[in-house]
Amino acid sequence: MIRSSALLAGAAALAALAVPVHAEEADPAAIVGLQFAVSGNHKGVRASGAKGVCLKGSFAPAPDAASLSKAPQFTKTVPVTARFSMGGGNPKISDKTKATTRGFAMRMADPAGDMTFVIISAPVFSTKTPAQLEEFLKVRVPGPDGKPDAEKIKAFAAQNPETGRQAAWLNARPVPASFAGTDYWAVHAYTLTNAKGDKTVAKLKFVAADKAGLSDEELKAKPDSFYADELKERLAKGPARFDLVAILAQPGDPTADVTATWPEEERKTRTLGTLAITAIEPDATCDAATFDPVVDLPDGIAGPADDPMFAIRSPAYAVSLSRRSN
Repeated sequence: MIRSSALLAGAAALAALAVPVHAEEADPAAIVGLQFAVSGNHKGVRASGAKGVCLKGSFAPAPDAASLSKAPQFTKTVPVTARFSMGGGNPKISDKTKATTRGFAMRMADPAGDMTFVIISAPVFSTKTPAQLEEFLKVRVPGPDGKPDAEKIKAFAAQNPETGRQAAWLNARPVPASFAGTDYWAVHAYTLTNAKGDKTVAKLKFVAADKAGLSDEELKAKPDSFYADELKERLAKGPARFDLVAILAQPGDPTADVTATWPEEERKTRTLGTLAITAIEPDATCDAATFDPVVDLPDGIAGPADDPMFAIRSPAYAVSLSRRSN
């Protein structure tokens, strides 16, 4: 069953953030429509992350996590519903695709308020504003021949060089050998608040305990869909673990541009806890509602008020949910 507030919550989130994030740029329905068009207009799937695996697990906080955030998830072990996925709205995309992010959505449950993250296997997003995302997608919509116009894509990239950073980052690294074999970033800047009211701005990263990439030869030998089987075999032997790490901001670090990185090697970090993925769940467990990282945050952690790409998530996810539910 869809959470009854899903669509209204998405609209409310954008309205609440309208002033600081320049909501006049945002057209969630148009963006979602273009995501579907780029991926082939498949029915009954997500606009992004169409191909994926639903999971369950738990999150155990580090002993000193509460010194940064008073969120209940940082005071006790909580159950987790999660989903690994391939980027884009094509449910038949090959797991071997290189310049595509792997996605990881999770909901850490608690009666006082869920904590939800939607994270990707790159430290940056492809665009920095909803308007730029809309144009990024427009030039990639296939023409009558079934292919996008390469010259339009090239011209757009030349005028918007930051939109190439994510693909360049992914292309410079091997394809992950597993959904559980790569790190994931929240890309946005979060504000953590402890019980004393002290605030800490940080980016959040889930660091895989067992990272592994595939060589070109190893990749050739794989079928187009190998992640689900690999994950089933992996979890039969034990949980897949990730450390949740807060990368602490320094003055001047950008909080409103998700195409810009913070130099992680030069930033202090704090480990907030460990996520353990223990088993595969039926798709219906994850398909019944959105993983909404804007609405579903408890007291003690807040997303950025100045990042338009954060604000657009909630209404866009609500539109996507509505389309795949009809």
